[in-house]
Amino acid sequence: MTTTTTDRAEIRAAHQRIRADVRRTPLWRLPGATFGLQVAEVWLKLEHLQLGGSFKARGMFNRMRAMPIPAAGVIVASGGNAGIAVASAARAMGVPCEVFVPLLASAVKQHALAALGARVVVGGAAYADALAASQQRQRATGALWMHAYDQAEVVAGAGTLALEIEEDAGLPDRVLVSVGGGGLIAGVAAWCDGRCRV
Repeated sequence: MTTTTTDRAEIRAAHQRIRADVRRTPLWRLPGATFGLQVAEVWLKLEHLQLGGSFKARGMFNRMRAMPIPAAGVIVASGGNAGIAVASAARAMGVPCEVFVPLLASAVKQHALAALGARVVVGGAAYADALAASQQRQRATGALWMHAYDQAEVVAGAGTLALEIEEDAGLPDRVLVSVGGGGLIAGVAAWCDGRCRV
């Protein structure tokens, strides 16, 4: 991952930019004992209810709303959720979309991408191969290249999740974040900015 920084002002701007495009997902409050924790309560941000089924829509819509999109549309490499988010955003915005997937990408995800109108390209055996193929195609077409997690606009979009948590429930003592590529935790940490433990 390259160094991608974002701050609270960029996250606020992202929230305004994408508010009509994404869902403000609910929080679900449970007793801490539900999880065997010695805390009063745990709040879950239900991003599985987000457009495309994951938080990824936040970052992808933000990048696509913040950047000029050429006639060639957008290109992303993804094993699934980022591609679905880009394809959903492209469909909503009426722009062409190509998603480069690795050979191991599930048929279900590939069909979902195609159903959203994306051109699905198997870009090689592994994600790194699909990533390289997507970059080569982007250079050839001039399409807007989308990264699954490593672009400032994507990180700022992901950070809108933490902004909503604070607006809806107040600043938590700590936020637990699952980590894949790192875009979500980077956005959450940028929003929390040392005010709570991430």
